Order: sequence, then C-alpha cells, then structure tokens
Amino acid sequence: MINIEHLAPDTIFDSKPYGFSQIVISRGSRLIHISGQTSNDKDLNIIGEGDFAAQAKGAFDNVGLAIAAAGAEIGNIVRLNIFVVDYKLEYLDIIGKATTDFFGELAPPASTMVGVQALALPPLLIEIEATAVTD
Repeated sequence: MINIEHLAPDTIFDSKPYGFSQIVISRGSRLIHISGQTSNDKDLNIIGEGDFAAQAKGAFDNVGLAIAAAGAEIGNIVRLNIFVVDYKLEYLDIIGKATTDFFGELAPPASTMVGVQALALPPLLIEIEATAVTD
C-alpha cells in the first residue's frame, strides 16, 4: 500500500503558499520518472510562445497527461524539478499559481526550481520533471 506523507516542520518556512512541500516521505513499490514536460502539444507545437504563464500551465497539463498515462494520479507525485529560462523574480508567483492550480487541495510535492540558460527548443521558457510513487 502506498503511503505518502508531507511534512511542514515549524522550524522551516511554510512553503505551501509557494506550491511545494518542504519534505515528502514516500513508501511504495512503483516509482515513476517523468521526463521534463514543456508546453508542447503532441505535434510539438508550442502552446503560449512568449507567454511564461501559458507555458507553465501547458507544462503542468503535460505532466498531468504523463501521470495519467503511467496509471497514476496527481496525488502520487512526490517530487518536481522545474527549469526556467532566464529566471526572473516575477516568475516565482506565476509558478506558484500554476503549481497550486495543478495540485488544487492536494499537498504539493517537494520541488526545486532552477534558472537555466536555455531548454531544448529556443521558444521554450519552462520545463517540469516529475517523480511519482504508486503501489
């Protein structure tokens, strides 16, 4: 049986408003690794070219499609790595909103955001990797 526990110790800042959990403990028998998802549709067309918020939503939408294809649910995600081209501080609120919109009332996973110079295709602004655990 899968067991995922989200910890929010009072010795570390409250990260939930920013769309991530400080600590996630998982116990399960099936680990799912999802490659970096961007805002491409299935034909590689970029959704939201030049629009960071639209690309963040599109990347999360694709994470959702990938999780479903693996036979899991959004609540099974325990880790995100978010890569942002030419990171700017104003992106933090956009990513936080996209993350909280995606996870809704679920506890968000542990997460790391990294500013990068570029992604695989020049118009891409954000890429999201996910790890999930199921039984």
